[in-house]
Amino acid sequence: MTVEGVALADLEQAKSAVLNTLTSVSGQRTHDHASNDFVEWYCSEPRLAFNRTVVLRYRIYLEQKGDARNTINLRLAAVRRVAYEACDSGLLSPEPGAGIRRVKGVRRRGVRVGNWFTPAQGKLPLERSEPPRYAENGTTPFWRWIPSRFGQSIG
Repeated sequence: MTVEGVALADLEQAKSAVLNTLTSVSGQRTHDHASNDFVEWYCSEPRLAFNRTVVLRYRIYLEQKGDARNTINLRLAAVRRVAYEACDSGLLSPEPGAGIRRVKGVRRRGVRVGNWFTPAQGKLPLERSEPPRYAENGTTPFWRWIPSRFGQSIG
C-alpha cells in the first residue's frame, strides 16, 4: 500500500525514527499510539495523497469524534513529526511535507479558573512533622492537612 508513491512501510520507518528521538517512554507510547491511530484512519478512507488536505480531514474526523482539544493537537503533532521525518529522509517531497506542517491545531478555549495553591501552600502538607490525629486508628485524612480555599479552618 502506498501513500502518494510512499509505501506505508516507509512511513513506519519514519515513525520509528521519530520514536527513537523521544527520550521519554511515555512520550514514545503516546506518539506511537497517535501515529497508529492516523494510519488506521487513513487506510479506512478513500485513497488520497498524503498531504495537507488529508491531515485536515483527519483533524475534522477527530473533532467530530468528540476528542478533547489537547488530544487532537497531540495527534496532529505526531502526524506532523512523521511527515517532517519522511521529508528529511527523502520519502516525501518537500511540498506536501510543508503543507502538512502548516496544518494548525485546534484552538484552546477558556481560561483556567479556580484557587490554585501557592508554592508555600503546596509544601505545607509535606512539611508537617506530626499531622494532627483525627481518626480512631490514628491516621489523618489528607484533606485535613490542606488549607481551605478561603483561609478558613476545616473541621
